[in-house]
This record gives sequence, C-alpha cells and structure tokens, in this order.
Amino acid sequence: MADIKKVVLAYSGGLDTSIIIPWLKENYNNPEIIAVSGNVGQADELEGLEEKALKTGASKLIVADLVDEMVDEVIVPSVMAGAKYETYLLGTAFARPIIGRKLAQIALEEGADAVCHGCTGKGNDQVRFELALKRYAPGLKIIAPWREWDIVSRDQEIDYAEAHNVPLKITRETSYSKDKNLWHLSHEGLDLEDPSNEPQYDKPGFLEMSVSPLQAPDEPTYISLDFEAGRPVAINGEKKKASDIIRDLNEYGGKNGIGIIDIVENRLVGMKDRGVYETPGGTILYFAHAQLEMLTVDKDTLHAKQKMAIDFADLVYNGKWFSPLREAMSAFVEKANEYVTGTVKLKLYKGNIIPAGTTSPYSLYSEELATFDESDYDQKDSAGFINLWGLPTKVQALREMGKLK
Repeated sequence: MADIKKVVLAYSGGLDTSIIIPWLKENYNNPEIIAVSGNVGQADELEGLEEKALKTGASKLIVADLVDEMVDEVIVPSVMAGAKYETYLLGTAFARPIIGRKLAQIALEEGADAVCHGCTGKGNDQVRFELALKRYAPGLKIIAPWREWDIVSRDQEIDYAEAHNVPLKITRETSYSKDKNLWHLSHEGLDLEDPSNEPQYDKPGFLEMSVSPLQAPDEPTYISLDFEAGRPVAINGEKKKASDIIRDLNEYGGKNGIGIIDIVENRLVGMKDRGVYETPGGTILYFAHAQLEMLTVDKDTLHAKQKMAIDFADLVYNGKWFSPLREAMSAFVEKANEYVTGTVKLKLYKGNIIPAGTTSPYSLYSEELATFDESDYDQKDSAGFINLWGLPTKVQALREMGKLK
C-alpha cells in the first residue's frame, strides 16, 4: 500500500465515493487522490462536487464530458441492435465502459499508480469498470474498497461519513441506491429489497425523471421521430443530435409516465436483484426504432437480428462492450439498419406508447399486394407453394399409415 502514491478515483459524490477519499487517505499511506467524475447527463448531481471532493481530501476534481460519447458510441448502436436485458434498457451498463475508458486515460496521463472505484462486490458495475480498465490500462492496479474494508452496510457507511465530517445529501430513511445519467435513473434498496412491496410511485420525490401514469395528463401527446440508417436524426421535424433528441424524449416521456419498470433481474454475479428504473426517452426511442424496422427490414434479417439482440444485450450488461464479439455484432447491426430510414409518429398517453403512423422511402410494405381488394396477386399460386412446403408432413403421415410407396 505504501507504493501507491497517486490514485485516480471514479467519483460521483454519492455515499460510496464520498467516504472512499478519507478511507484511502487512512489506509493507503495518504496518497494524492485525483477525483474524476464522468458527466453522462446526471445534471444537478454534479453541482457542488468540486468543493466536496477538495474538502474531503482530493487534490483536484476532473469532470469529463462524456454525454455524446456515451450516446453516439454505445446507446444508439444498442438501440439499433434492439438490445434489452430482461426488459431492462441497460442505463447503467451504457455509461460504465465510457467512464472506465476515461478513467484509464486520465490515470495514464496523470502518472497514477492505481484507479479506485466504489462498486460493491455484489454488483455488475465492478465488472464493467474493471474490464474497461483492463482494456485501456492493463498494467494499472485497481482498488475496490468494498472488497477490502470492514464496512458491511449503508448504515455503517453513513456512520463513517458522520465520523469524518463528510457531507451527505441523503438520510438513513431516503438512502435508495441510485444511478442517474441522461438515459435513465435506477432505484434500489430500502423497501424495494422486498419484491412483495409495491413501489411508491406516487410518493413525492421518489420518481425524478417521470410521473406516475396515474398523474399523467388526460390528453395524449403526439410526437414524431426521424431516423436515417437506424440513427435518430430529428424530433418533430427538427434536426438535432442524438443526445438532444433523448433530452426532448425524456421530457415528453416523463410527463406522460412512460418507461417506468419494476423488475427482478439476474445479476452477472449470480444473484437476483430488484430495482425500479425510469427510462422515459429511451423507452420511446426503442419503440420507435422497432416500428420502423417492421416496415423496412426483410423477414430473415429481422428475425436473425431479434435473436442476436439477446446476446448483444448480455455483452453490454456483462461489461464486454470492448470485445471483438460486440464489434462483430455491431457490424451486422449496421448492415441490418441500412434501410431503417423514415418517420415514426407516436401517441403518448398515461404510460402507453401508441403507434400513430410510420412512413419510409424504403418500405417493404406493398398495399397492392396486401390489400383485401382486387390486385395482381394470383391466389392460385399458393396451392403449389403449400404442396411443396407441406410435402415432408404428407410423407410422414403416409409412412405412419403404411401407405408410403
């Protein structure tokens, strides 16, 4: 421990990382601590962070703007892939590889001896951070206090913070474990640890990005989204970069109670975990992209992509964004989205997303072919098709009847 002179700390200013600074000072021979916060769209959570980091012992705070990197490099490609992990839209998992890569870069630039994070030994984020660090700084020591210290609960963390005069924004009664970025907000802990408890959606202060569907307006909200080759490029006819489109969708979705889920998910480390996730804009974006795919992607490609989406989501969830397999899958996804261009109109109403019309210059839908009215389609052609398609079934039946010649 005495060899550790300089540590780069992944710093959010939350409970875990707030007490890590004095803990490192006490247990690692008073090293210099450079706090690094990745701005991934958590907004007001960055306010007052520098003052807090310096007061608790950091030499400086570096805030890295990572919003567009996260959106353009991870979120949009994952939406194009249709990647969902057990209905979870991967909010925390999207941010971690980008933050981890930046931590590695700063640690190398600053000549640090180690990188430290506040992830627990029970969670997925320790894996996501550390795989990114191993990819971009494979020789760097990683310090994970939750795997070293004697603290075993959030109450004990708060005790430690109070004993070391570390200011906190939470109380013992409101200390949900939360993670927030542009894409989502997660809630874990307290009453949510019992799956039989109904989440307190209507309690003031519980939901932050959304309102309960019960509190949503009685009138629907109509929006439109434009895509080019699978990427969102405009909202309501106005061209914008993807991160700004997500911000707008968060506002529309949030006020209409869209994207609130309560799930028990299977963590990478083997246990089940219960959480409530708010993903208002992301839920709309996934839905809209899928609507356009239905119109523009051929059956075989769409079905292959839907099957692959599970494996793609597993890679993201399990921290393997920087892997050859994920890169190869993304190459397929890019090709599969070649013609996913057009406009999707949606109606948002009390937690529901209702399709309101989709158009594309590359549509595979032919009204002339599908109509119930007269068309050039010759219905007699289907008889020969069914005879050939059903030939194996007919042969099997004849064998069972002893009539096969």
